[in-house]
Amino acid sequence: MRQVMTKLKKLRKDKGLSQREVAERLGMSPSMLAMMEGGYRRGSDETKVKLAKFYNESVDSLFFEDFYHLT
Repeated sequence: MRQVMTKLKKLRKDKGLSQREVAERLGMSPSMLAMMEGGYRRGSDETKVKLAKFYNESVDSLFFEDFYHLT
């Protein structure tokens, strides 16, 4: 989960955007994005898809990379 948080935050910062800007573009609350970046919430499947598309990443690489390294 920690790598997901780091990756979400890095991707956002690489685009030079604030949490509020990303949240507004995706139609989600800034607090939800902050909780996801902080590792406190996982987000719905719909939210994961929105974030993956926004950052031009696959859902798997963005949210499940840690899982694949455990197996």
